[in-house]
Amino acid sequence: MFIDKAEKEFILQPLQVVIGIVERKQTLPILSNVLIEKELDKIRFTATDLEIQITTTIAIQTKEKETLASFTIGGKKLQEILRILPEQSKISIETKENKALIKTNNSRFSLQTLPAKDFPRLNNQLIDPKKITLPQRLLKTLLVSVQYSMAQQDVRYYLNGVLLIIEGNKLKVVATDGHRLAFNAAVIDGNHEKQEIIMPRKAVIELCKLLGDTDENAEIEFSTQQVKVDFSGINLISKIIDGKFPDYERVIPKYSNHLQMNRLLVQQALQRAAILSNEKFRGVRFLLTEKNLSIISSNSEHEEAQEEIETDYHGEAIDIGFNVNYLMDGLNNINTEMAVFSFGDPNSSILITTPQDQEFRYVVMPMRI
Repeated sequence: MFIDKAEKEFILQPLQVVIGIVERKQTLPILSNVLIEKELDKIRFTATDLEIQITTTIAIQTKEKETLASFTIGGKKLQEILRILPEQSKISIETKENKALIKTNNSRFSLQTLPAKDFPRLNNQLIDPKKITLPQRLLKTLLVSVQYSMAQQDVRYYLNGVLLIIEGNKLKVVATDGHRLAFNAAVIDGNHEKQEIIMPRKAVIELCKLLGDTDENAEIEFSTQQVKVDFSGINLISKIIDGKFPDYERVIPKYSNHLQMNRLLVQQALQRAAILSNEKFRGVRFLLTEKNLSIISSNSEHEEAQEEIETDYHGEAIDIGFNVNYLMDGLNNINTEMAVFSFGDPNSSILITTPQDQEFRYVVMPMRI
């Protein structure tokens, strides 16, 4: 018996840790499977898509003499079965030939398995790796604060991820899709030589989901080929993107026109204006005049929305257009009450910062409306 009368959550929880990178339809059928290995007093779950590999381990109590066993099973199918079973169900899993038999008191399932020896593990390419350690909460905060600016399937492949810069006692993170850019940084332990890696989009998204809001440490090891992140019994290995990231420092402007406003107030005004914006271009105009900000949108049916926000602005009038989704992405990922909007001229980008976080920067390029 591979697993004998275990709580369903005992199996479901580690399965959900690794399942995020598993796709149902794969060119290689085994990539739809999760590798499950029993070794002495622990069970290990592993999934891979050949670019990323996630492994997590749980401790078990066993009286069996034969404690070494392994198989691969359809990850999504197993997840759905476990998820839909009643709470407190006791699960037993037995493997016979090329089948896994999953039993509870009232249910029986027989799923196909593929040999564990055929599972394509990622080779360790961490040659002479560099290493940093920081609290999980801090790493998660950094990644979440920039990940929405990553490109998706851009031909400029180096934009499909997050740039990590380790320099001195700082970890900096940058993401851009060419239309907007997000930057953040934090102090870490140690004094490190400058190193840069581009972590792929999928690895970043999984880390944002899996990292905990805890002061427990996450350890990052990286070399020119791979990055590995270890935390809370989870091991994520990913290839890194080989490419030259744009010079982000040139993109972040320095302005003298600053406007501090209630983040939620602007966010809600943008949400309302977005309803009548052009569905394809999603443009809104910012019309900034003495003590007033007008947010204006219109669409091809000649419908229009206008929101007025009272401000303490005293500079020259500015009329500038932006993609409303980009603005809302930035504001949705700020947790502070106030946000600072900095402007140049009508052809310049907007810079969004917060009074509390001196490092965070979010830049959105203007658009013609």
